[in-house]
Amino acid sequence: MKILSWNVNGLRAVLGRGALEAVWEREPDVLCLQEIKVRPEQLSKEQRCFPGYQAIWNPAERPGYSGVATLLRTPAAEIQTGMDAPHFDVEGRVIQTLHPDFRLFNIYFPNGGRGYDRVTYKLEFYSHLLKLCDRLHANGESIILTGDFNTAHQPIDLRHPKANEKISGFMPEERERVQKFLDHGFVDVYRHLNPETVQYTWWTYRMDARRRGVGWRIDYFLVSRALVERVRQATILESILGSDHCPIELELQ
Repeated sequence: MKILSWNVNGLRAVLGRGALEAVWEREPDVLCLQEIKVRPEQLSKEQRCFPGYQAIWNPAERPGYSGVATLLRTPAAEIQTGMDAPHFDVEGRVIQTLHPDFRLFNIYFPNGGRGYDRVTYKLEFYSHLLKLCDRLHANGESIILTGDFNTAHQPIDLRHPKANEKISGFMPEERERVQKFLDHGFVDVYRHLNPETVQYTWWTYRMDARRRGVGWRIDYFLVSRALVERVRQATILESILGSDHCPIELELQ
C-alpha cells in the first residue's frame, strides 16, 4: 500500500500548474493533501473529479484558508472529519479514515508564526490529538499520522537550527510536543530508516531557499510501533515541484 502526503499550499494553483501529474504517476492508494485553501464547490466539475479515487473534503470555515482533502482508491470503512473539537475543527485540519488494519489521520497542524496566541493554539492542538491517539492505542488500534506538522523535531531537520531556536516551528515547547508522540508509541519512520540523512520538505519562497538547500523537514509519517515492521520505505519526493512543500511517501507491505 502506498500513501502519499503533500501540503499543496493552494489546490487550485497546483491544479492550474498540472503539478499533480507527477503524483499520479506514482499511483498512490491514498493521497493526503493539506492547505487546500478551497471548498470543493469552488472548483470546476473537472477539477474536483479524480478518476478512480473517492474524494473526502474538510475545508475550513474561513474562505481561502487551511483545509485538507483525502483521496482514496479503496473506500474507507469509516470516515470522520475533525477531532470532535469545535475549537480546532472550524479550521478544517483533520480527516480520519479507517482502513483494514490502521486508522489514517491526514493533518494540517496549525502554524504558530502569527503571534504567541497561535503558538498556544498549536500546542493545544498537539495535546488534544495525542489524547485521542492514546485512547485509540488503548483500544488496540494502529495509527498513521501524516501531514504538515509545522515543526522541525531535531537540529538535523532544518538548515539553521541555532538561528531558529526562538522561531515558531523550532521552539523547544513545539519540539517537545512532537517528541511526546514518539514517547507515546509512535515512530518517525523516515528518521527511523534514515538516521543521518539531511533532507527537507519545506522551503520559504524567499531568497531562492530551495535551490540553495535552505529548508526544514516538517512533513512526517508517524506510525504506531506495531506497524513499523510493515514499512518498506519512507521517501521525501523533493524533485516534485508546485508548492513550497514537496510530497512525502510511505509504502507498506
